[in-house]
Amino acid sequence: SSKVIRGLAVGTLNNRTLKSYLWIETKMTICITFILSTAGIIRVALFGIAFPETVAITCSLFMIVAISIILGAFLPLSMKFMGIDPAHSS
Repeated sequence: SSKVIRGLAVGTLNNRTLKSYLWIETKMTICITFILSTAGIIRVALFGIAFPETVAITCSLFMIVAISIILGAFLPLSMKFMGIDPAHSS
């Protein structure tokens, strides 16, 4: 994410602030996945889809969003750890 890359570039994201940053990203992941999963359930319910398919669609939506946010946060950090410029991850 651009927030990570900017923090690494200007020095506001370092070993001292990393734990609080990861906690903020975790909370953001939970909130966004909950909101989008709820919207997905409502949309699927409005179209009258059967319950097993509703669960599958909601779980898929949850995982796609969660994995995207996690990779967006950890990719620049892992690149910095390996000595690669984190700006290449954007």
